[in-house]
This record gives sequence, C-alpha cells and structure tokens, in this order.
Amino acid sequence: MNLKIGTRGSKLALTQTNFVAEKLKKVIPDINIEICIIKTSGDIMQDVSLLKIGGQGVFVKELEEALLSNKIDLAVHSMKDVPGDIPEGLMFAAILPREDVRDVLVSRNNIKMEFMPKGAKIGTGSQRRGAQIKAMMPDVNIVPLRGNIDTRLKKIEAENLTGVILAAAGMKRMGLAERITQFLPVETMLPAVGQGALGLQIRKSDVELAKACSGLNDATTAAEVAAERSYLRALGGGCRLPIAALGKLDGQMLVLEGMLAAPNGTTVIREKISGTIKDAEEMGKKLAEIILDKGGRRLLDLM
Repeated sequence: MNLKIGTRGSKLALTQTNFVAEKLKKVIPDINIEICIIKTSGDIMQDVSLLKIGGQGVFVKELEEALLSNKIDLAVHSMKDVPGDIPEGLMFAAILPREDVRDVLVSRNNIKMEFMPKGAKIGTGSQRRGAQIKAMMPDVNIVPLRGNIDTRLKKIEAENLTGVILAAAGMKRMGLAERITQFLPVETMLPAVGQGALGLQIRKSDVELAKACSGLNDATTAAEVAAERSYLRALGGGCRLPIAALGKLDGQMLVLEGMLAAPNGTTVIREKISGTIKDAEEMGKKLAEIILDKGGRRLLDLM
C-alpha cells in the first residue's frame, strides 16, 4: 500500500507524523509512506492573531482540502486544532492514546505561577489560557504570542517575558520536558478541547485504510475527545470566546468538565457532568446547555 501522509511543517508536527508513520508500519507491514508537508494559513501568517485569520481551523483547512482533492491519503492533526465540524466526506479513522492534557509554564528563573510579581508578562496566543490566567491573577499582563515551541521559548528572553504557557504534550513530544517550570493543574487551567490527542483523518470512501488505521484507535481517548468536541459544536462553531473542556473516562463512567469565559477573565463559567461512555455525544450537548443557561448566552450576546 502506498500512503501519502499530510502534515504541517513544524518540528512538532513532523515529530508527531513520524511517530504515526512508525505505528502504521507495524499494523500495515507492506506500506510505503510518503510524508507531504502542507503549509497552512496558520503557519504562513504568524504575525497575526489566530482570531483575525479565522480562529480555530487555520491549522487544518489546507490539510483537509488536500485530502478532499486526493493530494494526500491521510492527515495527522493535533485534535485541539480541529474545529467542531469537519468537511463532508472526511472522517477520523483513529484517535491515538492521549499525551499529558495539561498546560505548562516555562518561566524566567523558574518562577512558579503563585510567585509571579505584579505586572508579570505572560506570553500566550490562546484566549483560553489568557482568560484563565487573568481569572487567577488579574494583575498579570498577557502578551500575545505566536510561533512554534522554539520561537515561543526564545521570546522569553527576546521580549523580556516573565514566562510563557505551552501544552505539556508538545513539550514532552519534543523532548523539552526539562525546560518546564510548572505543570498547571486542570483545576485552575482547563485544557483545550482535544488537547494532547492526535487524530488520523481520511476520506470516508477509503474503507481499506479505515480498517488498517482502526488498530491504532484508543477507545478511551476517542470517547473523551468525542464528548469534548460535542460540547464545542454545541456552543457554535464560530464561537470566539475562550472555551475549554476535558473528558475523563473511568471504567464506563465519563466525567466531562467544560468552561466558557470572557476574554479578560472577569467571568468564567465552569461546570461538569457525568454519564456513561455511550452518552459521550449527548453529554457534550447537555453540558453546553447548562453553561449557556448559567450565563454563557449573555457572554455570547456581548460578542
């Protein structure tokens, strides 16, 4: 089998794609893999905020177009980059076992979050992270940050930042765990929908490839991410407010926690519900409704 895998060109994306390629070689012994780097609008326009260039989806749109036009056969995505709705004709053939879901702080002189000085400059390109930090520590300054992991780490010195917030999963996959100052607990920093999970997206018509990839699917991660993505969809694909969610499966019981916030962190609505694994999709919708009823609608109306 000849397989063209599409990926973004960053070091992290290529690391993740090579990891997937090695896994595929084990389940499809006669496979011949070609890795195709595709530039996304999110990678090209690094000096513009994600909200201005389309928010969620700017790192996946071109990969999905390449799939639909048969330029590639499979796309490797960080699930946190994937919008709630995906194009007709595409599907996820597998969601791989999840890495660490947490966010981390990398700071100058290893200062932990609780010891940050007033007016500390914290770099992040994520509204979700910024809002939750401001809710905890209203007197810090959030500095907008774009770029790959290396670029963001360098900006601590270059832009005189006190620290930057990154995903633990990316830091670990890049072998940079020793640079981490602090893992931020999910109790105070709820992660992005799908954070830490990799998804293999293919065309629905590729039945044989779907069968081959199914051996890499992790049922636990898939259920957790399904609930989180259902919550994201129920809040509206074009929602430009900070959103976070985390599903946690324990046996057959699934706990789903969600958050919706004002960008400046003055309002943070956070709720959780539990159900069974088969209710993952419905739980996302139900949680969104609860959060909308508890002030989420008013926040959305203000946008």
